[in-house]
Amino acid sequence: MLSQLGGLLRSQSNDAPNGEDGTMEHQIVVVGAGYTGLAAAKLAARWTGARVTLINASDRFVERVRLHQLAAGQRLRDLPLADLLEGTGVELVVDRVTGIDAEARTLRLAGTSREVRYDRLIYAVGSAADTTSVPGVAEHAFTVATNDDALRLHRRLASAEVVTVVGGGLTGIEAAAELAEANPALKIRLITGGDLGHGLSERGKNHLRRTFARLGVELRENAAVSEVRPDGLLLADGSHVAADTVVWTTGFRVPDLAERAGFAVDGNGRVIVDGEFRSVSHPEVTAIGDAAAGRMRTGQELRMACATGLPSTQHAVRAIADRLAGREPRPLRFRYLNQCISLGRKDALVQFVRADDTPKESVLTGRKAALYKEAIVRGTILFERHPTIPTSL
Repeated sequence: MLSQLGGLLRSQSNDAPNGEDGTMEHQIVVVGAGYTGLAAAKLAARWTGARVTLINASDRFVERVRLHQLAAGQRLRDLPLADLLEGTGVELVVDRVTGIDAEARTLRLAGTSREVRYDRLIYAVGSAADTTSVPGVAEHAFTVATNDDALRLHRRLASAEVVTVVGGGLTGIEAAAELAEANPALKIRLITGGDLGHGLSERGKNHLRRTFARLGVELRENAAVSEVRPDGLLLADGSHVAADTVVWTTGFRVPDLAERAGFAVDGNGRVIVDGEFRSVSHPEVTAIGDAAAGRMRTGQELRMACATGLPSTQHAVRAIADRLAGREPRPLRFRYLNQCISLGRKDALVQFVRADDTPKESVLTGRKAALYKEAIVRGTILFERHPTIPTSL
């Protein structure tokens, strides 16, 4: 892969400026090959005449929305990025970006002393589990944020007896249900700082409770964790919750590349963007996915999910293509449709929502919901293969 990088660097060694007319002289570099970055690279290659390079630390695409399944012992598909990029013209560089020089428009990589130049940068570095905000998490807890994390948890379960999942968001709910279904001999507990299913309708919340009762998942609500210890958790009220295995699913963090580069970021380190997903401080940078603080036209912040990431990626790359072609990009149009939560392999909850993501009372549950959820998850890979597929945008 570094041979491709060498060719890229050599092609940019002259001093002639690259144009803004979408010709092959224009260089678009995408950092990150998750759900949004991979799609962005393929769309940029298809919709512009620019040369497109995709930089990612791994040569595999990770189905992050299935990592709780991997932790439970299920096998996931092997998805080499080279196969997903075949025939697109996108150059893949397998390396880790360590720094961005915004003034020079260059990227520093871990595997070479050379720098990669860009005319436009698509910043799609994603997010990771927050293991630093509570003492002991990094040392004693497991996560399902990466492929390696999920495999590490799976190995741990072979000797575990009591597993406590911390976090009542979608990741925590899915992880607790999946682990309980796959490991009925284990004692599984979910601890959440608020009420279970916050943001769902009453019917949705009731289904979660019935499902947890059926699977034997113990629930403890409105409990704040102050420390993770080798033998369990210390709660803010001073009580101790015993567990030999803690799974941490609450909170997130994003890489500090953007902040160190001087891009305008919010309090969580995400790039602040305009309606085209351009950095408000560096318009040659487009930020998408979890590392971008995007908003709807109403001002409502887009939640971190494939449901927002995929259509907004299409919108952002269309805007780049329009700008390169001298056209005025169309405004962002987006509405929410539903939230899908897997509850093991035979059950799920589909919570239908209004355009602003507030819940309707209507839900779909049981086997039909599980099939619906599976179709959505499979659809994300279909989208990665064919990212021009229309979305809800």
